[in-house]
Amino acid sequence: GDREAPLQLQICSLDYSTYVGRIGIGRINQGTLRPAQDVAVFEGEEGTPYKARVNQVLTFHGLERQATEEAGPGDIVLINGIEGIGIGVTLTDIENPLPLPMLKVDEPTLTMNFCVNTSPLAGREGKYVTSRQIWDRLQKELQSNVALRVSETDEDGIFEVMGRGELHLTILLENMRREGYELAVSKPRVVFREINGEKCEPIELVTADIEEQHQGGVMQAMGERKGELVNMEPDGRGRVRLEYRIPARGLIGFSNEFLNLTRGSGLISNIFDRYEPHKGDIGGRKNGVLISMDDGEIFTYALGKLDDRGRMFVKANDPVYEGMIVGIHSRDNDLVVNATRTKQLTNFRVSGKEDAIKITPPIELTLEYGVEFIEDDELVEITPKSVRLRKRFLKEHERKRASRD
Repeated sequence: GDREAPLQLQICSLDYSTYVGRIGIGRINQGTLRPAQDVAVFEGEEGTPYKARVNQVLTFHGLERQATEEAGPGDIVLINGIEGIGIGVTLTDIENPLPLPMLKVDEPTLTMNFCVNTSPLAGREGKYVTSRQIWDRLQKELQSNVALRVSETDEDGIFEVMGRGELHLTILLENMRREGYELAVSKPRVVFREINGEKCEPIELVTADIEEQHQGGVMQAMGERKGELVNMEPDGRGRVRLEYRIPARGLIGFSNEFLNLTRGSGLISNIFDRYEPHKGDIGGRKNGVLISMDDGEIFTYALGKLDDRGRMFVKANDPVYEGMIVGIHSRDNDLVVNATRTKQLTNFRVSGKEDAIKITPPIELTLEYGVEFIEDDELVEITPKSVRLRKRFLKEHERKRASRD
């Protein structure tokens, strides 16, 4: 670009600071920008411009930000001091304006409920645990995360958060837990729309780059999730690229399955396509869960007795409570188990040596795995140090009553 030409800078990202407010980030196409410079702000080519003054101009130096007295073409700058600045607005010269078309931000396609943590272990690890603190943090996120939507629900302490996908929402959750927040979240749900009187759902374009030996398993899994094969291209070197159109519902929980099917060698990406009529029911989780029946600590003896019932999420000495999910059942039904069982000691001598307790290593429970694994009647409990799974209703009689309703 030409340094002497009229200024043209389009904001493509946002940040927020409690000191200076909203910060716009973008690359200068042409011209120069200085602190305290007056500019014209356009919202698209047809928008009505207004005059504003840039406060500070900062540039990136590694991970740090440093103030600069002048920035030119090609420089990525951060500017503040302009109220209401948003994605896609153009900062340009007042005398010779050169506005650019607005950037399009995709609408949210998934929604989750963020709840106050109500488990018996609540408040032990988190610094921010109240509904007001969670609400304030979500409002702060809205200042820079333009694809996010947050609203209150009829129930106290539960907020509905809508985002562009699982990754979008789990990044927010991971940032919150690292900052000391403690909360519980529900299973992701698709945002449906009614178009011309018909119920419609978001469709995603998926590209999977896999080895040819894993092609059959991936295609079968995509077919079970209502995926429609659009294109298939082998590269002649043992890999093949598959392109699918699939409902966003079908991608919930698919990333872990995809990694297992491709032995970790597959690459997958997806992008929103459009809304289409509802594609019908998609099968959910095939296995039930093991639910703790009591509060306490996990004992190795109890794990040995439960080893043939399924795979565990917990290990010895982990705290558990009634209604907490401690493992995956080997069958399709939920099972209430005694995970705090201890060996009864007696003064009778027995002949022979006792068998050593053999335990299968537990499944490592990550935030992404937990969000993908749970069903509608379950929650993920997230704290700065732990990720736990639990039933929405902790008491067994409450769960039975809810299932009847």
